Amino acid sequence: MGVLLLVTFIFSGLVMPEVILADPDIWWHLADARILTEAHHFIHVEPYSFTVAGQPWVDPEWLSELIFWLGYKAIGLVGIYVATLIGLSANMLLLYWRSFFKSRHGGVALWTGILAVLLMTVNASARTILFAYLALSAEMAILEAVERGKSRLLWLLPPLFCIWINLHGSWIIGLSLFALFIVSGMFRVSLGMFEQEAFSSGDRNRLLAVLGASLGAVMINPYGWHLVWNPFDMAFNQTLNIASVQEWQPLNLGWFVGKAAALAIALTIATNAIHQRKWKIFEIAVIFFAWYAAFDHARFTFLAAVLTIPILSADLARGFFPSPNPKTIPAINALLAAGALCVIAWYFPTQTKLEKGMARELPLQTIASIQPSWRTFNQESLGGIMDFDYKPTFIDTRWDIFEHKGVMKDFLDVVHFQDSLRILDKYSIDHVVLRDDHQLAYLLEHTQGWVIVHKEQVGQDQYLLFARSASIPQPAPVTRK
Repeated sequence: MGVLLLVTFIFSGLVMPEVILADPDIWWHLADARILTEAHHFIHVEPYSFTVAGQPWVDPEWLSELIFWLGYKAIGLVGIYVATLIGLSANMLLLYWRSFFKSRHGGVALWTGILAVLLMTVNASARTILFAYLALSAEMAILEAVERGKSRLLWLLPPLFCIWINLHGSWIIGLSLFALFIVSGMFRVSLGMFEQEAFSSGDRNRLLAVLGASLGAVMINPYGWHLVWNPFDMAFNQTLNIASVQEWQPLNLGWFVGKAAALAIALTIATNAIHQRKWKIFEIAVIFFAWYAAFDHARFTFLAAVLTIPILSADLARGFFPSPNPKTIPAINALLAAGALCVIAWYFPTQTKLEKGMARELPLQTIASIQPSWRTFNQESLGGIMDFDYKPTFIDTRWDIFEHKGVMKDFLDVVHFQDSLRILDKYSIDHVVLRDDHQLAYLLEHTQGWVIVHKEQVGQDQYLLFARSASIPQPAPVTRK
């Protein structure tokens, strides 16, 4: 456990806490939770931008946001860090526990756990999806327990889905996997490498009843069917978002996480080629789904770790370590755990360190200077911190509502030099804030009527605040007596 904690710490953003605080999403998540806790109501209309303000919007991750907000309110920036540490560590520990139960071998569970951590790095930051993946891992643990004969645990799924839908839109993946589990076990299969018995009539009826209860449970949320529709809206109505945002792009094998994915797949193939076994339909379907999702959208390598690593652990243990080895050496475990805790304590940041790190990542002075009456075109990565600082934004990384209202397309046209000045005029933009290496910065520097009114050095980057000449207050004329 100590080794896995240490590996999780090293290969996540936890060793560079300023990177966690620079995540563009965490700040609008905190702003959402602030409205819920201080204004005492759920968000039903868009509250931050001047481009789509007042339009209907649901907050699909409000419960996850509360976790980060409560940490922030309790101990400031350190609270965000602690919430991230807890989310990552809990995911790793639950995955290790599942791998151990599947393989009955502590060493195999350890090494596959390390591989899982490498796959998890794609979302190893202050992300609300950390808590959704905990729900997914819990669901898989329940289904794995059912396969071991503990079918009564199925009734934990409806309350799990009731929580999950309020954590993150990925609940639909979990519900689909549960439906796949039921369908895969409806028939007896004995064909080649596939071998499985069908569910008994009692088990089948119980599964269908739990599925029905789970479908009812997802309706227990503050937005009703609107929140249930949210993941379908993402899949069918946000093509520009999926095509343009980096984390939705296909997995590149040249990336670090791509190499980890290739290693996991190679181990799965090699182990089953050397020591063949019989597969259940659900197992092979989960593996194909997980890796298809990961290669189609790089962000899902975390999903692939949650779904496939315990299966890989069982294959490795069966093929190369056929004798169960659940034994551990308490003294060595205690020593490793103590060492891991010492390293974490050494790197654990103070509030002052986090404030300084945040100032090295974000143009805080420039954002503070923005006036509420301005119509500021902002770089998308700054939208979240502007939301949190009560500065009206052009756009932020929520994307969904901005795509629905055409703002995202206009934003992309501006930054890609497609009629940029006309679109700025369309929205009556009087100020622009972005990095000096941005193409739009070059255009505005060489466009009459725009001037730089503020510069701020942030780490290796420089941020510029542009203003229209007409919007700059002119000094009052001096009258002579």
